[in-house]
Amino acid sequence: MPLYEYLCAGCGGGFELLVRGTEEPACPECGDNRLEKQFSVPAAHVQGKSSLPMAELPQGCGRPGCGPGGCAM
Repeated sequence: MPLYEYLCAGCGGGFELLVRGTEEPACPECGDNRLEKQFSVPAAHVQGKSSLPMAELPQGCGRPGCGPGGCAM
């Protein structure tokens, strides 16, 4: 049962909704069914960390020119 993020064309509200099978989702605020599915970032629980692992930037090896977006090696 996937959890989707939607944007409502009727009221402009954004929300998440658990969709089961062939259910037709509707906005919980106004009831409109003209919804646009939004892209969302997958999340995973990482024990002992408070942030998402994919949101962290790599630190590199410490050499000049090495870091986020490039590596000197």
